[in-house]
Amino acid sequence: MRFEYKYLVPYAQLADLRAAVLPFVRMDSFAEKCGGQYTVKSIYFDTPGFEMYQTKIDGRANRLKVRLRGYNSGGPDAPVFFEIKRKFEAPIQKNRAPARFSEAIRMFEGEAIEKFIEREKWADDAARFFYQIHARQMKPIVNVIYEREPFLSSATDVVNDARITFDKNLRSVAWPTVDRLFDETGAVAALGGVFILEIKFNQYCPIWLRDIVDDLKLY
Repeated sequence: MRFEYKYLVPYAQLADLRAAVLPFVRMDSFAEKCGGQYTVKSIYFDTPGFEMYQTKIDGRANRLKVRLRGYNSGGPDAPVFFEIKRKFEAPIQKNRAPARFSEAIRMFEGEAIEKFIEREKWADDAARFFYQIHARQMKPIVNVIYEREPFLSSATDVVNDARITFDKNLRSVAWPTVDRLFDETGAVAALGGVFILEIKFNQYCPIWLRDIVDDLKLY
């Protein structure tokens, strides 16, 4: 179980926010290899009655998201992830299974999960994903895309695992197909003038981070 909190931050405060957190964090290793940030692309699925959307808009305490996620420009051998995120009041639980993009497409076409995913836990999580897809008759609704600048807490606290991300340049493609996960053609920008600060932790929000949020008057 994990806690996640999101804040809308004006781009005018980006430099101040970055300067404030840098003494307490180190950059995520994947982002370092990508020059300081990477692109996140996630196709979200929903039912014919838009159940996932409605539970979010209604603010229901218990809800879930079902998505296919990939990074950067992708390709047939690029890793992608079948993900289910469940929210229980405040904490969140995530099931996540990796596959190659070309293999993921074949699984969507009906080929057996076990043909591509051998590790038992990953196969179980992929099976959970496709159970939701088929049982609820879910279809791809929107591809949500942004650049992520991620940081990890420098404090050695593996149990808490605090993580901070700046998600910038939010945009989306409506009604995508799974084979176009990495295609941004027709993307429409959203949230002009602001980016998303996301704070994640397992047990507690670090005191220094709470102080920064308060000082910058973030909501």
